[in-house]
Amino acid sequence: MPKTYTFLQFQADYPDSDACLAKIIELRYGDNPTCHECKRETKYHRITRRRAYACQFCGAHVYPCVGTPFEKSTTPLYKWFYAMYLFTTTRHGVPAKELERQLGVTYKCAWRMAHEIRKLMAGIDTTALFGEVEADETYIGGKRSGGKRGRGAPGKTVVVGMKQRQGPVKSQVVPDAKRRTIEPIVRAHVRQGSAVHTDEWWDYRRLGAHGFEHDVVNHGAAEWVCGDCHTNSIEGYWSQLKRSIKGTHIHVSRKHLPKYLGEFDFRHNARNVPDLMFHLLVDLLRRERLA
Repeated sequence: MPKTYTFLQFQADYPDSDACLAKIIELRYGDNPTCHECKRETKYHRITRRRAYACQFCGAHVYPCVGTPFEKSTTPLYKWFYAMYLFTTTRHGVPAKELERQLGVTYKCAWRMAHEIRKLMAGIDTTALFGEVEADETYIGGKRSGGKRGRGAPGKTVVVGMKQRQGPVKSQVVPDAKRRTIEPIVRAHVRQGSAVHTDEWWDYRRLGAHGFEHDVVNHGAAEWVCGDCHTNSIEGYWSQLKRSIKGTHIHVSRKHLPKYLGEFDFRHNARNVPDLMFHLLVDLLRRERLA
């Protein structure tokens, strides 16, 4: 069974904001950085009371937090890192009220921190899905009005997802579940030649014409498995996503749903390496815009 990154380990690695800042500059500038002013290979020395370092030769300043979620925040870095730790050690997400209690910050601050961390999690780059891939759409939030049921019911946000069996998942909010919307997304995220398994929804019908082996299971006829064809993996992911939203966040608006999808995709895709999940999230800081 995979080990986890314990709180004691986290506390030893990041005891204060200085340790967090040192990690950020290490990620973003490397072991042998070149000064942007004097163009010499240098060592940066910490400037007291500022989130900044100075070149050992010309004294030019660098600000490692510029371009990161911490750039305009006055919240101590160790609180940010602890919040990131909480996000990677929970199965169902972290509500802003929990961050407020754990970090001792205002609800407004906790809410902003949570969304910035979710945006960071959504930035992880996963390779194209391949092999056996399941594609499906689901509807989240809102209320069905007038008793209408099924696809197209009003008040719901449409989400399309693709799940590689025994592998990663990718999901995103879309305006509708029509072929003109779904087909380009599948083609963008699934490698040609892969076997794509879907239900009988009509707007998946042309996937076979785009280099995919398209297999269909007919849910309308109460057919859930047909040989190797089924969509149980992606539907299991939808079930977990909805339970987590309902149990942890109660409601997620259409505006912010993409950030929550990025969070849950990240957690699902790193589920087999819980000891590395926090480090994977911290590592995403190197990809942000450099100062």
